[in-house]
Amino acid sequence: MDTAQGIISQAQVFELIDIIKKVHGFDFAGYTKASLKRRLIRIMLLNKFEFYDLKHVLINDAAFFQGFLEEITVNVTEMFRDPAFYKAVNTQVVPYLSTYQHAKIWSAGCSTGEEVYSMAILMKEAGLGKKSFIYGTDINTEVLREARKGIYSLRNIKSYAENYQYTGLKGSITDHFTILYDAASVHNELKQNTLFSVHNLISDNVFNEFQMISCRNVFIYFETFLQERILELFYKSLCPLGYLCLGSKETIRSDAFKTKFKVINQKENIYQKVGT
Repeated sequence: MDTAQGIISQAQVFELIDIIKKVHGFDFAGYTKASLKRRLIRIMLLNKFEFYDLKHVLINDAAFFQGFLEEITVNVTEMFRDPAFYKAVNTQVVPYLSTYQHAKIWSAGCSTGEEVYSMAILMKEAGLGKKSFIYGTDINTEVLREARKGIYSLRNIKSYAENYQYTGLKGSITDHFTILYDAASVHNELKQNTLFSVHNLISDNVFNEFQMISCRNVFIYFETFLQERILELFYKSLCPLGYLCLGSKETIRSDAFKTKFKVINQKENIYQKVGT
């Protein structure tokens, strides 16, 4: 892998960032360069590209760019990932959500939908199935297509059984799916409470007001100044006293935003908006 990393320099990474912005309008300047470089190298290796080849197709092949974007932005996900997070949401955020006649939740950077459906199951089990609605957004249209289907391999769903049990929910994770051969389809009553759409955290604006925003394992891809821009977007998107849930791997580092959010759970990085 050390040898592979040598096939592209830091200067070439910046050159590609510039090309992508000029030709396709996507700005990756705020992405962490180490993560971006790893993904660029993976694309080059998969396609047997030299740097010049990658430059050429990015400029001249619009169809290639869609696949490129999917490879750059796709995130690893699973149902009830980090179950301690869901336990914390269940005990510390759900009681707040239950005070609303109808609670709106935003799962930002939702990838193929596993987190959105996990949250939908959590809401249903808390008796908020008909009182909540979950918006899943991502920059990647291909993963959103998969998310809307809500169909996963039965083998994968069964592998999430331990996560589900640890979360403390009753029954089994398969209770929420219709099983057909080796596929598991999310029950329609869960799908009815979800909506998936394209949203770019870097360039798009507020599109609704939410009682809770969940954004996990996304900040790691962004430089500090972009993280702050996204935090500003989240702050404006939350209702007064709304909750921002970042998960155990990410935190609010900006001093400016530490005063705008109160820490509710330090380990799982759950915050409550302060002010209006």
